[in-house]
Amino acid sequence: MGKPYNGIHNEVNERQVSVGLFATLQVRLKNGRFFSDADDVGKPKVMMINQAFAQKYFPGEDPIGKRVGDTELTPTSIREIIGVVENIKEAGLDQEQWPTEYEPFDQSPDSYFSLVLRTSQDAGSILPALSPLIHSVNPNVGVDSERTMQGRIDDSEAAYIHRSAAYLVGGFAALALLLGVVGLYGVIAYSVSQRTREIGVRMALGAQRSSVYKLVLGEAAKLIGVGVVVGLAGSVGAAMLMGKLLFGVQAWDAGTLISVAVVLGAAAMMASYFPARRAASVNPTEALRAE
Repeated sequence: MGKPYNGIHNEVNERQVSVGLFATLQVRLKNGRFFSDADDVGKPKVMMINQAFAQKYFPGEDPIGKRVGDTELTPTSIREIIGVVENIKEAGLDQEQWPTEYEPFDQSPDSYFSLVLRTSQDAGSILPALSPLIHSVNPNVGVDSERTMQGRIDDSEAAYIHRSAAYLVGGFAALALLLGVVGLYGVIAYSVSQRTREIGVRMALGAQRSSVYKLVLGEAAKLIGVGVVVGLAGSVGAAMLMGKLLFGVQAWDAGTLISVAVVLGAAAMMASYFPARRAASVNPTEALRAE
């Protein structure tokens, strides 16, 4: 690892990749350079590593130019690190990112390999055409396990478990939203019923329906605002505790939090609208006579 062997077995994933893999997967280069067509069997052996590799075995160092080999540091095993790429998620969604080294396929060709394609069309629609296309290039090549990347993710055990948990939590969340809307409606409706005479006096003195709407919805907006702020703070805290259930989303993901706040606010204002409409339709004479 650019250092004398210390007797410790350092295990990493080893991948043989073509020049175009990183561009196909849209993997960003963090340091150094990508492989090129010049990195073939006639050139010195090179390799690239991911960030997990660099952080684990070269903490605080620049790994570019370092050489890595087997435990005996035999000359044929030595490879020079020429680049560092961002981590590529290869294992389960909930598993730790493993250090990985990438070697040029042209320097260590194999008869078995995986073909990765990127398309602007629906990925599933082009799968049937892949085998004939490959056989048109080489009819002796066997093809199996054609799947889309999304399909691999959707069918994984981790995705199934966490998706099921998400559906369950989502169901309870929908129920909580419904109960919250009903509860807010009840509170506002009760408040309006208790202030029927006040509203009647206001309208008898010339208050417009719009002012009654503003009065009732203004009180509701205060309750909603406090609830949304407290709820957002609580959701961030809960999400941080459930970080392992989140993939590609931070606990404080602004887009998600804003979307949820808008949905909750809209649902709550809708629940408040009906009591406000009832208050605005109060007949002043009947309201005063009822008292």
